[in-house]
Amino acid sequence: MERARGDGRRDRSGATGLVRGREVADAPVRSFLSAVETPRFAWSDATTTIVAGGSAATIRADGPDRFERVREAGTAIFDGFDTPESLPVGASPRLYGGFAFHEAHTDPPAGETWNGFPGASFVLPAVQLSLTADGAWLTAAATGTDAERRVGARLDRWERRLEALPELVLSGAPGISREHPTPSREGWRRQVVDAVRKIRAGDLRKVVLAQELRADLAGPVDVAGALTELSDVYPGCYRFLVEPDGGGTFFGATPERLVSLSDRTVKTEALAGSTGRGETTDEDEWLAAELRGSEKDVHEHELVVDAIRGQLDRVADKVVTGDRSVRKLATVQHLQTPVRAELAGEEHVLSLVEALHPTPAVGGLPPDAALRTIRETETFDRGWYAAPVGWFDADGDGTFAVAIRSALARDRTATLFAGAGIVADSDPDVEWDELKLKYGPMRDVLE
Repeated sequence: MERARGDGRRDRSGATGLVRGREVADAPVRSFLSAVETPRFAWSDATTTIVAGGSAATIRADGPDRFERVREAGTAIFDGFDTPESLPVGASPRLYGGFAFHEAHTDPPAGETWNGFPGASFVLPAVQLSLTADGAWLTAAATGTDAERRVGARLDRWERRLEALPELVLSGAPGISREHPTPSREGWRRQVVDAVRKIRAGDLRKVVLAQELRADLAGPVDVAGALTELSDVYPGCYRFLVEPDGGGTFFGATPERLVSLSDRTVKTEALAGSTGRGETTDEDEWLAAELRGSEKDVHEHELVVDAIRGQLDRVADKVVTGDRSVRKLATVQHLQTPVRAELAGEEHVLSLVEALHPTPAVGGLPPDAALRTIRETETFDRGWYAAPVGWFDADGDGTFAVAIRSALARDRTATLFAGAGIVADSDPDVEWDELKLKYGPMRDVLE
């Protein structure tokens, strides 16, 4: 597949849309996020913070071919927009969004939790604020015969608003009044025992089972404030927010990158095997040593490493895995192994997303048997939980994270999600305790 990669030679003769940007002095991110219209999207990683609202172009897709349909539609959208070469990388137009975990997911789903979230949804924002190494940039996009006038007016209007917007004061956590877990502890025990039985019978090697925790809140969630708090506490994670028209707000701080692609260089990591954080330095190091020496956790981790290598070996000239280490987060520690690959030819990041999702860290092995077990076992809709969320650009480069450590807020309800990898020697009570650890990031911004 031959594509231009930022060389400025894309044919714009048939462009029906326009993207323009300008550098700005003020960047009140939280206020901007609260002020923009839906659909809204926010993304923060180690180098860039993006807040976007409105839509200049939208892609929605359902079914098993959703990755291909999004890829084709995205190419057509980018080909139809005139974009100046002078925009820095972080301020250039991107399509932001994500996918549902299961390919059979449809909108509306069986329940009300995920209304507004189809099998795939991506948006080219009408207005975007980018904080990058190149400074703060305001980018706008529009289509139609008067696109140039509307883009200019949009940039002027938002630049004035940025200068006038006050920095919002955090309203505080709303508080949780009641929780409804699905499954209950006894139901969880039965599910884990059944899964272990299948694994020992040879039907599975690993399966990741999840729980939904629906929380009734004392007040609405200040999602802009919650995302800011997550960014402060989890700066090494990918922080994201997706809010479609007519849907709830899906947000989180995930430590797990599914894949990033820049030119032909692929970066990802295996993240599996977990323990808690200690109350003292000595206890913390003892827990980390226990994790490194845990036969069960190391086995679970190596299954993920091998699966990622196997998928990338099909398209890469070279795949290199780094040293396994312990990654420490605020409430949990994980085994982590970095993986880097050089592609044999041109690939779109969505092709890699399709190949890698779901990783054994959120699905299991063998993939088909694990997904079948998840569908047969879980009694709630995963929706976009543990699915790819991120962005891609006109060159087919992009970054996607695995949407764990996440919650869906709607009115005065927040639905939290957590999962645990089940292998042959898993203990239901230990895995239950792991679920509680993984709820920590989202509970902290709600309680």
